[in-house]
Amino acid sequence: MHLIVAFTLTGLLAHSAAQPWHDADWRVLDSKVRWAIAHRLDTLPIGMAIARLGETFVGTTYTPGTLEAPGPERVIVDLREFDCVTFIENMLAMTRFIRQDGLAALADRPAAETRYARYLEELRYRGGHLDRYPSRLHYFSEWLSDNERRGRLKLLASELGGMEDSEPLGFMSAHPDAYRQMADPGVPEAIRVMEQRLNAGPARWYIPEDRIASVANQIHDGDLIAATSTLPGLDVAHTGIALWKDGELHLLHAPLVGKVVEISELPLAQRILGLKAQDGIMVARVLR
Repeated sequence: MHLIVAFTLTGLLAHSAAQPWHDADWRVLDSKVRWAIAHRLDTLPIGMAIARLGETFVGTTYTPGTLEAPGPERVIVDLREFDCVTFIENMLAMTRFIRQDGLAALADRPAAETRYARYLEELRYRGGHLDRYPSRLHYFSEWLSDNERRGRLKLLASELGGMEDSEPLGFMSAHPDAYRQMADPGVPEAIRVMEQRLNAGPARWYIPEDRIASVANQIHDGDLIAATSTLPGLDVAHTGIALWKDGELHLLHAPLVGKVVEISELPLAQRILGLKAQDGIMVARVLR
């Protein structure tokens, strides 16, 4: 079982700037940007660009806890290994860098690193700004809604005939022993307040598993897919990127099973139906 919230905690500590990158991470960014410009990804619709870029990462190592770093809360950049959420975050941030900054930005490595880290921060933290541990968007449904409020995404499940998810969120506060940071002063109360706010609305919408096949043709390459969880108190069990292959809608994702970024063997609808821990999907279209 892949518990997203279990892989996105780093502790209630003061904000610090992103640290200098590992050379290996810089080489990944440099090579991917050059490849993308050579293949004109900067001219493609954004969803198609995300999907094409994501495919180049197939085979990249899946590693849980890539955001679990000691020291003050900061923007972690790791392009050599991903969990399912950091895979999405980095594909969006890198596509933005390719489209907005391009080759010219690579000439100034420190400035390029700072800009890329800022793009990640805008996706990963509430309101787009890191303000210690509680500002992290731990529940992926809030990750989606927060980025929608800032005009980066459009949530689609409601208009695709989905239904409201009435399950209250509370997994984190109900399982404090699963998170060492819950022992930090102020963290449990901050998490409870956050969960209460999310439970007060607005509603979360999802497409039940038995309806996915009927709406698949309205899901585009590069749309974000969040598989809803059957675990009490948890909204999302897994995430990935929609990808059409041989006339079928698949999931481009970093899964625990397989342990590398991959394109799902089964079409998305069949995959969800075959997993007891997942019972539907949220869908979001990237706008910018």
